[in-house]
Amino acid sequence: MRALPVGRDALLLEVASGAEAQALHADLLRRRAEGSLTVREIVPAARTVLLDGLADPARWAAELTRAAVPPAPPRTGEVIELPVRYDGPDLADVAAHWGVRAREVARIHAATEFRVAFCGFAPGFGYLTGLPSRCDVPRRATPRTAVPAGSVALAGPYTGVYPRSSPGGWQLIGTTSAVLWDHARVPAALLTPGTRVRFVPVDRAGAA
Repeated sequence: MRALPVGRDALLLEVASGAEAQALHADLLRRRAEGSLTVREIVPAARTVLLDGLADPARWAAELTRAAVPPAPPRTGEVIELPVRYDGPDLADVAAHWGVRAREVARIHAATEFRVAFCGFAPGFGYLTGLPSRCDVPRRATPRTAVPAGSVALAGPYTGVYPRSSPGGWQLIGTTSAVLWDHARVPAALLTPGTRVRFVPVDRAGAA
């Protein structure tokens, strides 16, 4: 692990993999909950975790870099289920990349329990991990200028759901009616780091 100072009271912790970043994030949340770590924000990313609002960043940098990243804890908590119609325009391309039929893409994806590794890109957009590495797919060579809200998409090792219409280069495999970002909801984001997620196939009429 490497600790980089950020301003006066923050640290950016760099680790070797996404799995280590998720495990480190969970451990830091545990420390804050038990009272051994006082910090304002704990923000995970692909291979980093930002600690913002530390009273003594230098002390924490020394302490954290001396220790190994702990193993990830067992998954607990509620599983959020997102209804999805596997009707995306890139479904056939993903199937060809995986070497399966389109309906098999839907079966594999819906059988996977995902975890929100981190959030970014747009409010409410979570980067979900869970698919095996053989299912990694490249981004589109030419991004779309507008991806519809609710699009379920794949890129690299991640699954994501576009919370609103925006440009994007991910492979679109389906559509969900779930509201990913709602200012009137607390929290506004449906998906937050650490959340367990499953996609539930539905037909065009909305039946599972």
